[in-house]
Amino acid sequence: QLVESGGGSVQPGGSLRLSCVASGYALDVYQMAWFRRAPGKEREGVSCISVVGGRTKYADSVKGRFTISRDNAKNTVYLEMNSLKPEDTAVYYCAAGNLGPYSNYAQFLREYDWWGQGTQVTVSS
Repeated sequence: QLVESGGGSVQPGGSLRLSCVASGYALDVYQMAWFRRAPGKEREGVSCISVVGGRTKYADSVKGRFTISRDNAKNTVYLEMNSLKPEDTAVYYCAAGNLGPYSNYAQFLREYDWWGQGTQVTVSS
C-alpha cells in the first residue's frame, strides 16, 4: 500500500512537499514515480527516481521547479514542489515499479505494481 500526503491549496509561487509512504513491503527494489491528473486531462508522468544511483527524470513542465527524492530507511519518496503554477493543479499519485535491487533505470514504466490513492494539489490566487 502506498499512502500520499502533503497536498493542499497554495497561491502561485508557493511550495508544497508531497510524501508517499509504503507499508507492507520495502521500497528498495522499486523505482518510484509521481504522476498527476488534472481535471479533463490525461494522467501525466511528473517525475521518477531509480532504485539505486539516484537517477531522476522530470517532465519538461516541472524541470527546475520540482525535486524527487527517496529515503529507503523511511520507506518514503518525496516530491518537493516549488514555484507552483495554477497549471500544476491536479491530483498527484505515487507509484512503485519492481525493477529489482540494482536497477538505475529512470524512465517512466509502462506498468507499475502499486499506486497510491492520490493527494489533491490546488494552486490558485
